[in-house]
Order: sequence, then C-alpha cells, then structure tokens
Amino acid sequence: MAKDRILAGSRKLSNQAAGTLAMAGCAFLWSTAGIFIKLIDWQPFAIAGARSAIAALFLWAVIKRPRFTFSFDQVSTALAYAATMILFVFANKHTTSANAILLQYGAPVYVAILGSLMLKEKPRPEHWLALVAVCFGMVLFFMDSLGGGNFLGDAVAALAGVTFALNIVMLRKQKDGSPLDSLLLGHICAAIIASIISLFMPAPVLTAQSLLAVSALGVVQIGLAAILFSYGIKRITALESILTAVIEPLFNPLWVFLATGEAPGLRAVSGGFVIIGAVMISSIVSVRRASRAVQ
Repeated sequence: MAKDRILAGSRKLSNQAAGTLAMAGCAFLWSTAGIFIKLIDWQPFAIAGARSAIAALFLWAVIKRPRFTFSFDQVSTALAYAATMILFVFANKHTTSANAILLQYGAPVYVAILGSLMLKEKPRPEHWLALVAVCFGMVLFFMDSLGGGNFLGDAVAALAGVTFALNIVMLRKQKDGSPLDSLLLGHICAAIIASIISLFMPAPVLTAQSLLAVSALGVVQIGLAAILFSYGIKRITALESILTAVIEPLFNPLWVFLATGEAPGLRAVSGGFVIIGAVMISSIVSVRRASRAVQ
C-alpha cells in the first residue's frame, strides 16, 4: 500500500513537471510579444486582428478537425481570450512594454479568487497577502503613468490581467476536454472583432518588417504558445499555470529594451518588483505545500 502511494505520488509530480515545463515554454514565447508589437507601425486593432487571424489558421492546420461545441465554457473562454489578446496589444501601443506586461500579471491573484469561486479551489493565506502586494505595486505603476501620460495604457493593461485570469480559470474547467479548440475559437473571435473595429481606423501600411513581425506574432508568439499552453493547463492547476507564466514579464521588457532602448520609469520598475516578488513568494509557498501533501 505504501509503495502504491509512492508510485502515485511520483506520477503526480512527473505529470506536474511536464505541465510546468510546457507552461514555462509557453510563457517564454509569450514574452516576445512586446518587441514584435513595437516593430509594427500599425494601429493596435490591426495588429491584434492580423495576429489572431494568422494564429487561427496555424492552429486550425495543427488541430485539423476542431470541435466547436459552443458550450458556455467554450464561448466564455474564447471571449475572455479574445479580449485579452486585443487589450494587451492596445496597452503595448499606449504604454511601455514593461508596464503592459507587469500590470497584466496581477492575474495570479485574480486566478486565486476566481478559482475559489468557480473551481472551488480556495485561496491560501499567501494568495491573499500577494493580493495586497499586487495592489500596492499597481499604485506605484499608476503614480508613474500619471506623470508620463500613460494612464490609459496602464489601465487597459490592468484590465487585461482580469480577462487573462478569467481565461485561465475557464480553460482549467475544460481540462478533461480540448482547451486548444477554445483557444482557436478565441483567436477567430479576436480576429473578427479587431478587424471590424479596424474598418473605422487608418489602414495599415504593409512593409516587409511589419509582415514578418505580425507573422512571427501569429505563428510563434501565440500559435506555438497556445499548443504548449493547452498541454500544460490539462496537467497543472489554474493557479500553478499562471504562477509559472511569471517568466513572461521577466523577459518581455528585456527583449524590448535590448531592441529599442525603451525603459520603464523608476516607480514602475519598483511596482514591477513588488508584483513579481509577491507572485514568486506565493508560488514557492504553494509548491512547498503541494509537495508536502504528495509525500
């Protein structure tokens, strides 16, 4: 009996490790968004629409026969994902890439709260403490953005964190189904919504740089990332998924700074450290708690 428990625990940890590695790879690919978006001189809805259209074609070719049930879970996941895609691109065009990504990463705490309400996964004390720290970090961000004229972009980035969290939780609800189909539907929705809005805005100027960058966004940055994401979300919890994805905000501003020299303000950097620190500490405590439960 003891041997069976050890084997079961090993399988659980092995499955969790595979899911964690997939989510880490996904986050690394996500982190390239800022640099590609900055290289495209289009209005944000044109970028979001083209990126999702390319990603949808790529994912459809991979899945071959997607299964659209149009259930509440699938549709709500798709709409939350589409909103996240559009809001994040908009934020990147109206504030620094560092602000856009770090503000979005209040999402782990939102996942803890939504997971409690929708998945019956109760937040631990470390999650509530992280929420307080994230709120403080966001105050620093907005103090910086008010002086730099980036308030709109920062506010949209924070909203993207809420829709991102909702998307994570709804995908986790489909862990026994096919999350990738929901992501495909989300890209279709994003492409349609953004394209309609783009009809009332300036037409994009097509250049070799912009076409290559938007193709990289569609195929690599979110296409391949979606495959890794759907694999990981079936193997680790919603909260573990978003906490692992904290890799993204660590790399995103770095790529942009190296390519364009764009750097966030001092208070924004301080707020970012507070948010990332809170998420990482919360993650470490949660992982240790989970490992003790397996033993």
